[in-house]
Amino acid sequence: MARSIDYGNLMHRAMRGLIQSVLAEVAENGLPGAHHFFITFDTTHPDVQMADWLKERYPTEMTVVIQHWYENLVVTDEGFSITLNFGNNPEPMVIPFDALRTFVDPSVEFGLRFETQEQDDDEDDEDVEIEVEEDPVRQDAEIVSLDQFRKH
Repeated sequence: MARSIDYGNLMHRAMRGLIQSVLAEVAENGLPGAHHFFITFDTTHPDVQMADWLKERYPTEMTVVIQHWYENLVVTDEGFSITLNFGNNPEPMVIPFDALRTFVDPSVEFGLRFETQEQDDDEDDEDVEIEVEEDPVRQDAEIVSLDQFRKH
């Protein structure tokens, strides 16, 4: 039995599930209204698939935009595949959810940032900090007191 509840990893999985649900809805019905996404991911992740010239240009991290032109959006439990246009050159990509670093929908000022912190050599679990941003431009985390929600 675990010594404690691993809220970090539980939140990590929940937020990735949220992104999976949003992308699955877009794959089925298209982008509603002014919604569009900026998705930043780790290009060094072993399951990322992208053209060699893109990997050379973005050796560690890349941000893609899902807005006006995209094709073949397919969402799975592990991630998503999509074809995006780079200078009139359509390129297919596979991006696992585990490679995501940020997901932002500026049309509604919604953003998620996934941060993996350094871990001790003897730790097996990944520590994950998740920041939900109301304003994607803001860099500082907001501290919220939970006292107002407690029953007295």
